[in-house]
Amino acid sequence: MEYTVQKLGRLAGISTRTLRYYDEIGILKPARMSSSGYRIYGQAEVDRLQQILFYRELDFPLEQIKAIVTNPRFDGTRALIEHRERLLDRKKQLDALIANVDRTIAMNEGRITMSDKEKFDGFKQKLIDENEEKYGTEIREKYGNETVDKSNAKLKHMTEAEYEKVQTLEKEMFAALEEGMQSGDPAGASAQEAANMHRQWLTFYWDQYSKDAHAGLAQMYVADERFKAYYDDRARPGAAEFLRDAILIYTGAEN
Repeated sequence: MEYTVQKLGRLAGISTRTLRYYDEIGILKPARMSSSGYRIYGQAEVDRLQQILFYRELDFPLEQIKAIVTNPRFDGTRALIEHRERLLDRKKQLDALIANVDRTIAMNEGRITMSDKEKFDGFKQKLIDENEEKYGTEIREKYGNETVDKSNAKLKHMTEAEYEKVQTLEKEMFAALEEGMQSGDPAGASAQEAANMHRQWLTFYWDQYSKDAHAGLAQMYVADERFKAYYDDRARPGAAEFLRDAILIYTGAEN
């Protein structure tokens, strides 16, 4: 079956503007153009759009989705299996948060008691699961299973005060990073303060800190598109590179 851009948009629940944009950036081209100049989409394009929307639902940036689905070795069936695994992981996260909400309601109604630690368990487990899903393979290959498991355990056993502190540190780090980027000097005071805050933030997750590991992680932020997107999206384009440069200076690994 074939679809015009309007019909495909209605079928998929997205705007025609989005479909036209996907055409412009080369992630989803129509099968052909009609004699009247209309975009016409076939079954292959419908299947690709489904894959694109799965990846978007999983918060993949468009640039990365394009690289995946336009790869000649792209395996649609394998991708669906991976989508399913990721969605099951997300379901586990949601189940943990729902259980946390249910226990909190029961506590407010006087039916049970909850420790301060229990109030945040669902959020911390969600963070652990998300990090494993997005970066687990690379981090475990680079630092080893024991190091990553210790980091996850440290996060899971954070106190309420520690959890709040690490969230605040990250926000302050991004504020200092943006201020440093305005000056354009990774060796400047704001940029170095961002690097220092990043070190403090890491100590909440790492079993032990080392300058070499800190510098290596900064390099990974730029080398891996997912890390790069996280920092660029939270601050602005170029943030990952700027933070890397600041950390390399901070750790003495600039050269």
